[in-house]
Amino acid sequence: MEQLPSADLVILLIRFRELPDTQSRYLEEYLLAGKPILGLRTSTHAFAYQKDKTSPYAKWDWMSKVPGWEQGFGKLIFGETWVNHHGVHGKEGTRALVNGVKQEANHPILRGVKDIWGPSDVYGIRNLPSEAEVFLYGQSTAGMDAQAPLIWEKSLMPIAWVKPYRLEEGKPGMAFATTMGASLDFLSTDLRRLVVNASFWLLGRGDAVTADLNVDYVGTYRPTSFGFDTFRKGMRVKDFN
Repeated sequence: MEQLPSADLVILLIRFRELPDTQSRYLEEYLLAGKPILGLRTSTHAFAYQKDKTSPYAKWDWMSKVPGWEQGFGKLIFGETWVNHHGVHGKEGTRALVNGVKQEANHPILRGVKDIWGPSDVYGIRNLPSEAEVFLYGQSTAGMDAQAPLIWEKSLMPIAWVKPYRLEEGKPGMAFATTMGASLDFLSTDLRRLVVNASFWLLGRGDAVTADLNVDYVGTYRPTSFGFDTFRKGMRVKDFN
């Protein structure tokens, strides 16, 4: 977290965390500066304060009722908090419905994005604010593979959008959020492309995005399945160098 003062972009992928105030301060100062942030999957419900409800950052809790921070960090920054599993977790995947006005307009975020499917289920989205701009909607699939049919009986949900944010006394900034982003989801080339494109756009480099931008893995990527206690135990940062 101490690297944030010199960072140009934050890519967030956390869930129900309660950081020490000394670490949260770095993120707060980053956001007060109005710098861009990109949130993946569970980052709509990034924080849950159970141990220290007197912390000045307890207002980040996903169920916060603090005035100005209702529903916490995810709601204020990304536009939504945790709602529900709209798809059936572990049984239904997500198919992005790519064709749309912004894709036809060759928007940098969707440039070259044609096919996104992932095994993580569709999240429920209830009340995105009017200033949020949806780029992709998603539909549940009746199965956990890319060939599974769409479940048209279920309503569509936003799965990727941009939204301006501003902390009180802070500068205005921009956020991109997608409810996809579990480890297995990134086996999708075009999901990786979406995140890379959005990163360039957030940095004011949308003109550098091409439809064939290299989004190959760096090194070997062997993701474990999502779920509780499915992680590889005993791993350290040096094991991934």
